[in-house]
Amino acid sequence: LGGVFKRTLAQSLLALFASSLAISLVFAIIPLCHNVVVLAVVMAVAGLAMGCIDTISNMQLVKIYQKDSAIFLQALHFFVGFGALLSPLIADPFLSDTNCILANGTANASSNLPHIRKSLVPHHPGNLSHYDLPMKGMVVTRVSYAFWIMALINLPVPIAVFFLLYKERMVPCFNGSSHPLLSADELALETRPGDKDELSTAAPRPHTAAAHEDLFSCCQSKNFRGASYTYFAVHVTGALVLFMTDGIVGEYSGFVYSYAVEEPLSVVHKVAGYLPSLFWGFITLGRLISIPVSYRMKPATMVFINVVGVLITFLLLLIFSSSVVFLFVGTASLGLFLSSTFPSMLAYTEDILQYKGCATTVLVTGAGIGEMVLQLLVGSIIHDRGSYSFLVCGMIFGCLAFTFYALLVFFHRMYPKPSPELDEASPDKAAVPEDTGQYQR
Repeated sequence: LGGVFKRTLAQSLLALFASSLAISLVFAIIPLCHNVVVLAVVMAVAGLAMGCIDTISNMQLVKIYQKDSAIFLQALHFFVGFGALLSPLIADPFLSDTNCILANGTANASSNLPHIRKSLVPHHPGNLSHYDLPMKGMVVTRVSYAFWIMALINLPVPIAVFFLLYKERMVPCFNGSSHPLLSADELALETRPGDKDELSTAAPRPHTAAAHEDLFSCCQSKNFRGASYTYFAVHVTGALVLFMTDGIVGEYSGFVYSYAVEEPLSVVHKVAGYLPSLFWGFITLGRLISIPVSYRMKPATMVFINVVGVLITFLLLLIFSSSVVFLFVGTASLGLFLSSTFPSMLAYTEDILQYKGCATTVLVTGAGIGEMVLQLLVGSIIHDRGSYSFLVCGMIFGCLAFTFYALLVFFHRMYPKPSPELDEASPDKAAVPEDTGQYQR
């Protein structure tokens, strides 16, 4: 749905404002939900808002900076990883180590919690029946404060977006006195300094209102006329690479704890709990490192290093599957290689397509579906086949990611070079720097 709001900067900023404000409201409401159906609806709203933010933020950075977008995409995804690392630390002081429901026998039940935690591995669900936990009584928990703190931390984001809307004269009631931060032409000159002279002498191109009013124009059949099969193949193979790599992020962070506490590793539960944090910590570190690296290295090269690194790491994890030390080393290595895959793939694919088509929307959607589907798939396989299948699945997904990347490179070589004689409506047409229509108000 985020792709619907891509046509103008005003639409994108309004969608970002609504989505970021919705997240603060959702976090404030979650502790007040005493019905699972209401909670499910609230969480669905949060998912929609986060999906829109993910798509629009990536899309606008690609539109504004185009050839230079790789650096800004790396910076964007560094903060994604930083948030994923920081939020559990905020919630941790408010989580209880004992049962939150006070009733007769609570003390005994609380003492059994370590055993209950151990029984929560996927293929031993029956052991839960050995321990009786009170389901009724006075609820004592401070976890609500964690949600409210996160709601307050997020609140400056919609405020900042609203301020940007105000400064860009996009708020209907407040557009009289404020001056825009940068005009569309100035922004184009600032972001593409090498083309400054060319832009200053270029003739202005007319823009029709219909081109910006039609929210689904990139999906219309008329825009696919004259497009080669490689145009579609680049979209599909790029999305499949992210389907696999983002799916690996989801399944590894979700199941590495369960894998570690099972035989043959049998890691202590508290130590195993550090593995997801280590994974996300190195994802964040890798994205920070990728910001200066992406200035020197092409996105295609970075994606190649990433997928090969993931493949080698899973291979070594399988070979040294009985080593606890290498599990920690492999977890850090995997986080490092997966860190910059998404922004590098996005920059690479958009560069192939000359910043035309629906690449960002397709890639973000493919990544989101992969993160959802592969977690469900791996969870069911671990339940049936045991914890060792966790690494086997990762190895298979890594091989598939490398295969799809190889296909993407092949289709890139087959993709027709941009030509000035191409029809204006064709999605194969090269991006024209002076076309700043996406900034129209």
